[in-house]
Amino acid sequence: MSVDVSGMYSRRTFLVAGAAACALSASFVLGGCGMPSSAKSVDDSKVQVVASFYPMYDFASKIGGDRVQVTCLVPAGTEPHDWEPSTADLKTFETADMLVYNGAGMEHWVHDVLESTTNDKLVAVEASKGAHLLELSPEALAEEAAEHAAEGGAHAHEHEDEDSKTDPHVWLAPENAKVEMNNIKEALIEIDPDGRETYEANYEKWAAECDALDSEYTKGLSGVSNHSIVVSHEAFGYLCDAYGLTQMPIEGIEADAEPDADQMAKIVDFVKQNNVKTIFSEELVSPKVAQAIADASGAQVEELNPLEGLSDEELAAGEEYFSVMRSNLDALKKALA
Repeated sequence: MSVDVSGMYSRRTFLVAGAAACALSASFVLGGCGMPSSAKSVDDSKVQVVASFYPMYDFASKIGGDRVQVTCLVPAGTEPHDWEPSTADLKTFETADMLVYNGAGMEHWVHDVLESTTNDKLVAVEASKGAHLLELSPEALAEEAAEHAAEGGAHAHEHEDEDSKTDPHVWLAPENAKVEMNNIKEALIEIDPDGRETYEANYEKWAAECDALDSEYTKGLSGVSNHSIVVSHEAFGYLCDAYGLTQMPIEGIEADAEPDADQMAKIVDFVKQNNVKTIFSEELVSPKVAQAIADASGAQVEELNPLEGLSDEELAAGEEYFSVMRSNLDALKKALA
């Protein structure tokens, strides 16, 4: 698949001004996702890639292979929606060649940060460019507006951008993961033309894996008796759209928000009316609300991973995008049987 990369990325430095809401420690600056700096130092012979959060880190690592060194901004086990980069990240970007971010409204800090650039060698890649984006539900948009108002106008740019109205969880459909990997591949070739053969071969390998995963989901979910899932937050729209499912999110786009009593009652009614037997929680958020809905409806609680970030334990065990997506498929088939 070929992609016109004009306008897809820009040569800019990633410079952060001001204090961060969730600051990274200096020891993390040179590390990958969950990897301390003592275990990983900068290798000047490799393309230096900064990834906004886990899926971007994983995709960039897969496509870049041995020719790249990838640093993940959001630490392992951290929910990325409200994460903010800190001034400590400056050292990472001083020597970076490429920033990979998802876009589609996921990283609300990117646009402002890219306005403060001074390093003209850094290529910024919006990985979701070219994917068909879904709009957020009216409930999620209302939640976003309410949060914005409560913050007194902070992050105003987020609500001025068109992509603030889109669902950012693009990577949860394998076909979209292919789009993101292809965009990363094209940018790496632009930065490192000598690596073209490596990057194209890696892309072909992982694109084929995306196709295999898509086939497994299509086959695995084609015969399920129920097509409704209840999830912690509105993260599974692309997956549901691809495989004929319907999601009822406990909360909107923010994974750690909590519903009010009316929303809780609405979800409990949905669970009972649609014979939902499993309420899906997430590893990076508290399961207490999911458990309360399960207790009120007679359902059970299991985990469905939106792949926004993996824990240190999962990373140490070798978990990655495809293994977690297959675990999600197993959980869905069991819950929807």
